[in-house]
Amino acid sequence: MAGTMPVMSETTEPTPAEHPESSVDTPTPTDAPPTANRDYAERLTRLQGKRWKKLLRVQAPWHANIAFLRLGRCLDVGCGNGRNLGNLPEGSVGVDHNAFSIRAAREQGCEAYTVDEFFADPALSAPGSFDSMLAAHLIEHLQPAQAREVIASYLPMVRPGGRVVFITPQERGYASDETHVAFTDFAALRDLSEDLGLQVLSAHSFPFPRRAGSLFIYNEFHVIAQVGH
Repeated sequence: MAGTMPVMSETTEPTPAEHPESSVDTPTPTDAPPTANRDYAERLTRLQGKRWKKLLRVQAPWHANIAFLRLGRCLDVGCGNGRNLGNLPEGSVGVDHNAFSIRAAREQGCEAYTVDEFFADPALSAPGSFDSMLAAHLIEHLQPAQAREVIASYLPMVRPGGRVVFITPQERGYASDETHVAFTDFAALRDLSEDLGLQVLSAHSFPFPRRAGSLFIYNEFHVIAQVGH
């Protein structure tokens, strides 16, 4: 999760020496949100790396859905350990406020940066340099005002006419994580989009109909919006 909080890119993966501020040897500030610490990053990796999930390829429908969107060069805000980033088109970039998650994403071969690294690099954060933005399982970790602030800070990097994809958990998934602070349904995502000056193009429940949200932990709200021309 990011805050102010997948042909491969020609950009050479940065080393800790090149980006010392992302070093995982630096203690997490005591006032940092729980999503920024080592425990949270390791929990994500542990949950996503379970052997039975890999054997059954249970994440295949979600990966296929991300690929189906044809997002072009995408900015994955709140990329975590790269679960979605690895399935985005060539040249896509991830950003997250958790340095431990960024290290995990880089270990998977993804191009990922901490928030400070991203904004400190004029080439990375150049206006209009991305075709789209993905904010998957990010918004529910933020209060509405903070969500607007975070997404607004990245919107200039998306080209005019580019798409912004919001993905948030439905009831069962929302209740599964104590770091979730704001249940964000279709209405809330529409409000967020409108507040940001985005035009909502579509909204649907994935992978099952909306009524499955209170039972299936992985059912999600998907809203796709567009940046003005």
